[in-house]
Amino acid sequence: MKLKSWLNRFLPRPKASLQQLACLVLLTHLGWCWSAAPGATDFPKGPVKMIIPFPPGGPTDTLGRLIGQKLQEIWGQVVIIDYKAGAGTVIGVDYVAKSAPDGYTLGMINSAFVVNPSFQKSLPYDSIKDIAPITLVANLQLAMVARPDAPFNTLPELIAYAKKNPTSLSYGTPGTGSTTHLGTELLKRSANFEIVHIPFKGSAQAHAELLGTRIDVVVDPFLSVMPYVKAGRMKVIATMGDKKLPHTDYPLVQEHVPGFNVNALLGFIAPKGTPSQVVQKIQADIAKVMAMPELVKRSDDFAMEIVASKPEAFEQFIAGEIRKWARVIAEAKIQPE
Repeated sequence: MKLKSWLNRFLPRPKASLQQLACLVLLTHLGWCWSAAPGATDFPKGPVKMIIPFPPGGPTDTLGRLIGQKLQEIWGQVVIIDYKAGAGTVIGVDYVAKSAPDGYTLGMINSAFVVNPSFQKSLPYDSIKDIAPITLVANLQLAMVARPDAPFNTLPELIAYAKKNPTSLSYGTPGTGSTTHLGTELLKRSANFEIVHIPFKGSAQAHAELLGTRIDVVVDPFLSVMPYVKAGRMKVIATMGDKKLPHTDYPLVQEHVPGFNVNALLGFIAPKGTPSQVVQKIQADIAKVMAMPELVKRSDDFAMEIVASKPEAFEQFIAGEIRKWARVIAEAKIQPE
């Protein structure tokens, strides 16, 4: 036995079968591919571009730049803010949709993204097929406000006044097709009353017209009207979301119209085809940013509800919002100006 064992150390072993060799080559190749495949653990390795499809200076831009700054600290890589405003965010979203799907181009979006498929006559991208949702960062509360001397203080009083005085009330928004416009049209149909829409080119003009007594109501993000409310120059009739504003007790529309819930969304997208593990890492890092005390405080200041949803949840949310606003636009026969 000892001699046989000693000889086996020096004698050649039987050759492997072709099938065994093929399996060995395949396993070796798969192992190499697995180790060489790009992962999310080392993302990013270079600068990341954040596309903001709005002009500089607004609250969305302020929040986007702050998130970019915090991501830069987490990643140790430069986050470049690139403004591509115009066409109701279409220019910026189109740039993202046509960028390389590698995670190095992100886009910030608002509610125009889910309205445009039904509102715009044509889009240079497909809002579902060309986009990879990353996260719904936050919901921005919308408020219905009036002058202090308005003959109504609550939503039921406004509705009763509108029914007694058909087509006598008017409301202003930052423009046709805005969430404030569509949300109010949805409210009109849900509560069965009439109020005439007056679109303006931005919030500032709508505010001026309300204060100048030329319109009766403004519907706008609460952040935009907050200075006037605090100064006593406007009063809040109701807010449109499903949660009350932080540190306030303003009534919700849904207290009188069950199930009503309209917010302005803020989120992030990437080009379709961006690796799932990279999308998941970006979402996780944005969630970390939104949990930072500075961002939590800023969310209160901006009357925002932080969400930081997972990509799968954001994808479902986008699809639902596109369907919802398509119905409102069709029923109200809303056309671009």
